[in-house]
Amino acid sequence: MQGISSQSLPDAEEMLALTTMRMPFGKYKGRLLIDLPEPYVVWFANEGFPDGKLGRMLQTIYEIKVNGLEYLFTPLR
Repeated sequence: MQGISSQSLPDAEEMLALTTMRMPFGKYKGRLLIDLPEPYVVWFANEGFPDGKLGRMLQTIYEIKVNGLEYLFTPLR
């Protein structure tokens, strides 16, 4: 895989959490993290991810989107 190592891929439980967690604030409040537009997630990558679990989840979403791995969510929808 380009740009992402298998060690940095989330496990199944983390992937499932990404499919159910909703953005708690901002322009896309209430939207599932996996449905956030890529430019919005890239903005966070440039400006800094929030602290804590949400930040780690957004960083994972970023890695998945910029590496073209969104197909990983298909069986989880």
